[in-house]
Amino acid sequence: MDKFFDTIRGLGLKRGPQRWVGGVCGGIAAKLNVDVAYVRIAYLLLSLLPGPAFVFYVAAWLLLPDQRNAIVLESFLSKRSSRP
Repeated sequence: MDKFFDTIRGLGLKRGPQRWVGGVCGGIAAKLNVDVAYVRIAYLLLSLLPGPAFVFYVAAWLLLPDQRNAIVLESFLSKRSSRP
């Protein structure tokens, strides 16, 4: 499982510091070097279409590392596995 999270970190995509909800749009904007408003507008337009936009956002929030390089899902799984 560690190799999976290392691969995700190696993508160079992180959740951004400009957050409204989880920082996913901010991270994508930083990676693409565009204003975060454009990414948020694009996401809202995609959300109006039938499709998995909400599921994509939640998956990205769980899998993309934050500014400290911590991944939410990895932290959750490690806490869960360390319980007696």
